[in-house]
Amino acid sequence: MNKPLLDIENLFVEYKTDKGFSDEKQVIHAVNGVSLSINKGGILAIAGESGCGKSTLARSIIRLQKVKSGKISFEGKDIFAMKKNELKEFRKKAQMIFQNPYASLNPKMKIIDILKEPLKINTDMTDFEIMERISEVVEKVGLDKNCLDLYPHEFSGGQRQRIAIARALVLNPEFILADEPVSALDVSIQAQIINLLRDLKNRFNLTFLLITHDISVIKYLADRVAVMYLGEIVEIGNTQQVFLNPKHPYTKALLSFAPQIGGGNKKERSELGGELPSQGNLPSGCKFHTRCPHCMDMCTKCIPPTVEISDGHFVTCFLYMKMKK
Repeated sequence: MNKPLLDIENLFVEYKTDKGFSDEKQVIHAVNGVSLSINKGGILAIAGESGCGKSTLARSIIRLQKVKSGKISFEGKDIFAMKKNELKEFRKKAQMIFQNPYASLNPKMKIIDILKEPLKINTDMTDFEIMERISEVVEKVGLDKNCLDLYPHEFSGGQRQRIAIARALVLNPEFILADEPVSALDVSIQAQIINLLRDLKNRFNLTFLLITHDISVIKYLADRVAVMYLGEIVEIGNTQQVFLNPKHPYTKALLSFAPQIGGGNKKERSELGGELPSQGNLPSGCKFHTRCPHCMDMCTKCIPPTVEISDGHFVTCFLYMKMKK
């Protein structure tokens, strides 16, 4: 069996934030014991509500966020133990596409300088080779070479996201981390960017970690999906398994609230009580018990087991503990 390209083991991320008007700091438990892996060439989507820890997990993977404990391995190497030269190689192989293409592009830099910068910092390429690479990547993402002498504000949202994708591709990475890559775009542009990502993945055998709350994007792009709630993975499996046979009450609720195109086969909405609890004051036991329609006494006190429902399909819930071997 091939080793995963990316492997995350029991990852915890905490940070402190101001608590009201006092000087006291509140500890935010953003990621709580996440373990998952991504095989080369795959697309794993992380789904969940805003505030569940998806973006914190993403930033941790590329070392933009400090972690409390746990391990993240890329090609079998612990990224937190990497030396300077190893980290430089990792930066070339793992790139990120951010949610807001305007905020992630320097407004004072021309597009050509934005694309040149990572090549100058991370490679020994000549100026001629850099320009060849930039021209190649710009063409791949569907932009005209005339755009290179312009600034980010001179483009539409969709064009800016194509530029952000070009910047991620310019170092010829193996792994792309896409954090809500279409949520800041108009609906009419979203399909273009989704199709572009899918085409690039197939053409260059890229591996993706896709962070999104959009179920339709996951259905179209991802081959596996992990459902995240309050910093924990509550269900994971291939996309078809999870969407056709969801097991966790939270997964069922997410899917039932997803928009249905055409109105046919309309799903009955699952009951989902209350609001998402604060990550500064997590519930005891099962983190979902405060909103779960199937809550039992044990759910309020004990951490539920992780059960394999079918090959590669796992759910963390007391409702299925009898199935655990």
